[in-house]
Amino acid sequence: MTLSSGNDLFSVRRAGVLLHPTCLPGTLGVLGASARRFVDFLAASGITVWQTLPIGPTHRDLSPYQSLSAHAGNQDFIDLSEVLQAGLLADTELTKPIDQSRQQLLDIAAQRFFDGKGEARHGLDLTGFEEFRAKNDYWLDDFCLFVAIREVQESPGWLQWPEPLRDRDPVALQTFIDQNRERLARIRFEQFLFQHQWQALRDYARGKGILLFGDIPIFVAHDSADVWANRALFKLNDQGEPTVVAGVPPDYFSSDGQHWGNPHYNWQAMAEDGYRWWLERLESKRHFFDLIRIDHFRGLQAYWEIPAETPQPRFGYWVPGPADHFLQACFDRFPDLPLVAENLGIISEDVEELRKRFGLPGMTVMQFGFDGSPNNPHLLHNHHARDLVYTGTHDNDTTLGWYQSLDDHTRRYVNDYLGTTGDGMPWPVIEAAFRSVCSLAVVPMQDFLALGTEARFNTPGTMINNWIWQLDWNFPEEDLSKLISEAVQRHGRLP
Repeated sequence: MTLSSGNDLFSVRRAGVLLHPTCLPGTLGVLGASARRFVDFLAASGITVWQTLPIGPTHRDLSPYQSLSAHAGNQDFIDLSEVLQAGLLADTELTKPIDQSRQQLLDIAAQRFFDGKGEARHGLDLTGFEEFRAKNDYWLDDFCLFVAIREVQESPGWLQWPEPLRDRDPVALQTFIDQNRERLARIRFEQFLFQHQWQALRDYARGKGILLFGDIPIFVAHDSADVWANRALFKLNDQGEPTVVAGVPPDYFSSDGQHWGNPHYNWQAMAEDGYRWWLERLESKRHFFDLIRIDHFRGLQAYWEIPAETPQPRFGYWVPGPADHFLQACFDRFPDLPLVAENLGIISEDVEELRKRFGLPGMTVMQFGFDGSPNNPHLLHNHHARDLVYTGTHDNDTTLGWYQSLDDHTRRYVNDYLGTTGDGMPWPVIEAAFRSVCSLAVVPMQDFLALGTEARFNTPGTMINNWIWQLDWNFPEEDLSKLISEAVQRHGRLP
């Protein structure tokens, strides 16, 4: 058994923050000054891990867990002011944003870039672009083609495209390429810019002693370049429609279960080529992050399969996953793979045994601990040193909102367990998480700001008012940094 040496990151106590980049303010994009300001705030606060959600391009619902690509970055993160500094846009083009969309501005920047204009610096030149294209050829062309067709068709998904494009007829694809070369060049350029700016941010964070912690959804969206370009790797019918979809049975978040709608993998087909698609996916994320969480890790041991013709989650059933065979292939390819297992929800003992066989840290969530059982794994006295503790996750209410929604009996239990009267919430919960033996304690930024339900980021099973909360810098940064830093040091979480 090969264990991940990336777990050495958990040999010291650290404090982390959970904040998705879309939460950062920035009308021209977030991967420039806005993200660096947040990194500066973290460094001043003693926070050494910044966890994000998946960073791929999203559908209209904005969910980062239903991306157009398992590899690409979200082009809306690109900071146009830095494109201006590179000489690829003019001041006047940015001061009148109503006249031109981001896409049009990036079209202009791409044209100037490929014409050799602008300031070549730090790899932002044609040589750097060609190197980027060569390193990412295993996904880049399919993604660019997928997005370009999607733009031209203006359709809700690739199943609605003309059949030759839907089914990737070589003649139809080549004709489309010939007719849309500038569009394809702009989409490639966007991805080049994204990676360039992200790597600059990662270097900046490293210089401040901060690790970036990313998230991989176990499943991918049906309307994605990955499914369109690799249909044999998914359980689809001849027309490309899923025969079964992903979800979960009734759980903490939903009494009816959840219908995610993602197509399931054809794990047998994936195993036949050594899980090539998954290994390439992990390769992509290693370029972006120092730590990687696999969302819904339990799906590797067994996953909930819902027949497409009976979409209610309660009609699903458990199907064995690839388990050890898959994970061993991952660690054979990447011995130092820094994986974290999201082991929340309905977790059976065989799932925990799989996680422990590969030495993967798991997760505990303070909000989940107070069901009245002293054996609840989320209670402080049941934590384990190499795991992670969260006050709450992106799917939870804020800790203040959660606390305020509790019934009187549970609220008294929380107060008694934490030794508090409830004053100053959510800080008693934050302090408890920092006090945990878990090596990494992660707090959503909304909790550090003591915000209520109005700042909740996502409510599972709902489709509106999710993924839209944004950070407002109008708070006393120095005072909050001092408060956090003192707590970090008090609990030995400053490496």
